[in-house]
Amino acid sequence: MIQAKFSVEESQVHFLRDHEKYGFKDKSSLLRAAVDHYRVELELEQLKLSASAYSAIYSKDNDLQDLTEAALNGWPK
Repeated sequence: MIQAKFSVEESQVHFLRDHEKYGFKDKSSLLRAAVDHYRVELELEQLKLSASAYSAIYSKDNDLQDLTEAALNGWPK
């Protein structure tokens, strides 16, 4: 595992010290879980933005809507 040095605020130090209270074996495992959680949240936000952009395009493009409807014919509803 790679080690990294970083700075945290005092309140974050207190939170990390309470790692066992949150079910983590050490401060590093709590921090890794937090970073992974934040990464997933950022990816989800990007996915939502992308879906919104595609939705806006789809709502204005009649040819794309017709193509989608044609592709859905025969699929169970």
